[in-house]
Amino acid sequence: MAYVEISFVEEADSKAVTATIEDRLLQSLAEENEQSNNETFVLKATDETGKILGGLSASTSYDWLLIKLLWVDDKVRGAGLGRRLVELAEHEARRLGCNAAWLDTSNEAAHRFYLGLGYEDFGVLANPPNRRLSSHRRWFMKKDL
Repeated sequence: MAYVEISFVEEADSKAVTATIEDRLLQSLAEENEQSNNETFVLKATDETGKILGGLSASTSYDWLLIKLLWVDDKVRGAGLGRRLVELAEHEARRLGCNAAWLDTSNEAAHRFYLGLGYEDFGVLANPPNRRLSSHRRWFMKKDL
């Protein structure tokens, strides 16, 4: 192998480099694996002034919906906005041919929220006892659509 240099990427360039790596990985996967409808979509909820009160970012791959991000402003939390965003994302995923959805969260309240929407745990990452951040958990969750 010829000389190869490995270096950390400056923060200013990290988005562009990450996009290049992701594009090349997806191209490689597409050449090796049967593909489905791969889509990315974003939902936003706004008030009458246009202020964003919540939103969801998701993508589909191999007939699965991945909910990447869900956020609801504290001022409207508990009013059903998060549920509506997730349900709309699931509806769109079904339209795109998805069979199931998955996500991950490290927030206990969010974990309970997703359980209430029918998601179930399929994995948990936890730090060992007596180590820094020993109470931290990350739940990986899924739901049949």
